[in-house]
Amino acid sequence: MAQFNKSAKVVIIGQGGIVGASVAHHLIERGWDNIIGIDKSAIPTDIGSTGHASDFCFMTAHDQMTVYTTKYSIDFFEARGRYERIGGIEVARKDDDERMGELERRVSSGRAFGSNVRMITPEEAKEMMPLIDETVIQGALYDPDAGLVTPRSQTVSGEMILEAEATGKLETIPNCSCTGLDIEDGRIKGVHTEKGYIACEYVVVCAGLWGRLIAEMAGEDLPVMPVDHPLTFFGPYDEFEGTGKEIGYPLLRDQGNSAYLRDTGAAGTTEGGQIEWGYYEEKEPRLVHPRDILEKEEARLSPSQRDLEMEQVIEPLERAMELTPILAELGYNEKHSFNGLLQVTADGGPSIGESPDVRGLWYGVSVWVKDGPGTGKVIADWMTDGETEIDHAPIDYARYYPIQKSEKYIYDRCYETAFKIYNPPVHAREPYGLGRNLRTAPYYLREKELGGHFMEIAGWERAHGYACNDHLLEKYADRIPERLNEWDNRHFWRVSNAEHLELSENVGMVNLSHFAIYDITGSNAADLMEYVSSSKVAGDTAIGKGVYTNFLNDQGGVIADLTVLRLGENRFQMIDGGDAGNRDATYLRRMAQDKGWDVFVEDRTDHYGCIGVWGPNARATLQKLADRPEFLDIDNFGFGACKDFTLRGIPVKGFRISYVGEQGWELHFSMSYGLALWDMFREVGITPIGVETYANSRRLEKSLRLQNADLLSHYNLLEAGLARPKVKAADFRGKEANIAQRALDNQVAMLCTMSVTDNIDKDGVARFMMGNCPIIDPKTNEVLIDGKGRRSYTTSFAYGPSVGKNIAMGYLPHDYCEEGRTLEIEYFNQKFPIIVEGVGMKALYDPTNARMKS
Repeated sequence: MAQFNKSAKVVIIGQGGIVGASVAHHLIERGWDNIIGIDKSAIPTDIGSTGHASDFCFMTAHDQMTVYTTKYSIDFFEARGRYERIGGIEVARKDDDERMGELERRVSSGRAFGSNVRMITPEEAKEMMPLIDETVIQGALYDPDAGLVTPRSQTVSGEMILEAEATGKLETIPNCSCTGLDIEDGRIKGVHTEKGYIACEYVVVCAGLWGRLIAEMAGEDLPVMPVDHPLTFFGPYDEFEGTGKEIGYPLLRDQGNSAYLRDTGAAGTTEGGQIEWGYYEEKEPRLVHPRDILEKEEARLSPSQRDLEMEQVIEPLERAMELTPILAELGYNEKHSFNGLLQVTADGGPSIGESPDVRGLWYGVSVWVKDGPGTGKVIADWMTDGETEIDHAPIDYARYYPIQKSEKYIYDRCYETAFKIYNPPVHAREPYGLGRNLRTAPYYLREKELGGHFMEIAGWERAHGYACNDHLLEKYADRIPERLNEWDNRHFWRVSNAEHLELSENVGMVNLSHFAIYDITGSNAADLMEYVSSSKVAGDTAIGKGVYTNFLNDQGGVIADLTVLRLGENRFQMIDGGDAGNRDATYLRRMAQDKGWDVFVEDRTDHYGCIGVWGPNARATLQKLADRPEFLDIDNFGFGACKDFTLRGIPVKGFRISYVGEQGWELHFSMSYGLALWDMFREVGITPIGVETYANSRRLEKSLRLQNADLLSHYNLLEAGLARPKVKAADFRGKEANIAQRALDNQVAMLCTMSVTDNIDKDGVARFMMGNCPIIDPKTNEVLIDGKGRRSYTTSFAYGPSVGKNIAMGYLPHDYCEEGRTLEIEYFNQKFPIIVEGVGMKALYDPTNARMKS
């Protein structure tokens, strides 16, 4: 076989699937050309999951990005005449009250993010979908926008590819496997294939089930795993004979049984004249590493379709027959039924974006058909503009730390995620049980002895409260309500609210060793940090000064929220949140590369620990331990100062800053000193305080923001209420946009602090909200939408014991930004009144002021 030697701007690996086709389409739409698409199979694919996908789309999700990509995809398919908006129904059986609650929660999430779902009665469900026995269910959710890609998403892929080829901007090479990636000095240079070499500047991996194998060629891994998805067919079913329809009835999801059902329309159509019933294994998911997937010539159907044994589905199938008796009446098509491989991920989200280690290497992996075109748009916008219409942090592959990309971690987390595809409902605070105890503070065993209630973030174990403080529940009993609704109380420990109040009366310490810490050095370190920061961190900033700052995109949107310590002329330390650290450090490295600057960004997280010591008695208590007590006097240690001192001989770096409103310090130290410091603090009576107080209740009382929740890339710094009085003189990314935004008479929206004025639900139970609740104008019953089309929803929610209120933050359109304005939120499909307490950053409770007034 003759070997070619080609060159391209972009190579798409996995061109034959819906994602690869969508990426090519949208790149060309954004002005890209000279694209080569390769696939190990035919184009469109005859072996990938697109080739056997059920092709239905639902708009029910609890996150904004998923609703965004699904909505875009549905509109995209429909505009091409390739979508049947038949509607969809999700049911709750009579014995499944939790599922009923989940449907009600989905209605509220739908309103928050822009889907049109609503609750319907069993009788209405029966009228829409005659195949169900309505006596089995207590209620249902109806999604009028749900439907089917017709005749197949594979067809749409083929059409997009033909159109792209016709422009002369895409060349496709089918049956051409990638055999290696050419990487030089951390940049992609080309792709080796079994047919030859292609030099290129960019590679986009859309290889689906085989994506991890391509990633391995770059020396990295993707936290995804293929899993068996039983797909069965029953027939013949001739209800739609002669109609030519691809589907006749609304889609049906029976997620309490981890299953779905649809008719396949008329005989002679794609899968016509049958009933399709699919199931997601909820007892023993069967994961398959991509290296173990069969080759085309070895598989009975295709490599992504494995044989199915009836024993694998008999129990849920029998239960399905209770809801849809038609399955018991029709014949089972054994030869046509199979286990279709699809992908699950380590955290429920796809792997999208540029590799943290190889510039120009992009991923678009673990994407369902319903999100395919939307994901293609996201990737094309991201590659073109460096940003996307809405914040892409939840899907950014750079969110994963190296420890989260080991083969063991990926298998364990994906195995656990596989149980959650459909059933049970996943709680907003649901912790993972596998992949735990990877990263712990040096005093972790002490925390366990104190009865720490642990959750996890970025591999770190964090105590949200301590059982040793249960005695405080009696002390503050009249100020800490019990959460009688199980959902509101799940994964919450009441002692956390007691710790919150104790911090106000005395002194407490919070384990903050999950902080992501990076040293930034090199001859251009000051240039880099000043350019990426909206606040002045270099220039004449004094050595030893700590500064809270944000990183902005070109539109002035907020992409990071952190503190920077200036430790030398060209030496800085970045202190970041555990979930955002790897992504933000990746951003710094990329910016330095793009600018050609001499900068070294070193991860020091595992070298340094941190304990926050705060409260009205923080200074006096630490002075008992300080070798030079006067050093901690307020005149010697101003707010924002960062200084070295010793506590009984142990060196610490004290940073006078607070995320809880109380006076005190973040104390940073070598991990080797952590245990001694913890014991020392306990000896002088400092109460351990869980991170629940730090990250949620206390910071919301103080109206402090959280990145990736309240701070998002599609809202600017002024809308977030974080603008400095003046724009700094030095240039920084987003400066031009920031100046233009400051010149406006008013911002399009503002981040506001609100409180619930009546939290009693229809059953007379006090509710304690969490998650993203739509914010509604009670006069119109419509969700608020600002002048840029952005919908209003609660970005943070927590109960504040100091003020005795459920506190929320959320962006409101300008006309609604008025203190005292009454609005509503929707939680579990019920309305609750709220009031605007503050526009911009305004605390409901300031501990220092409260004490001065008292």
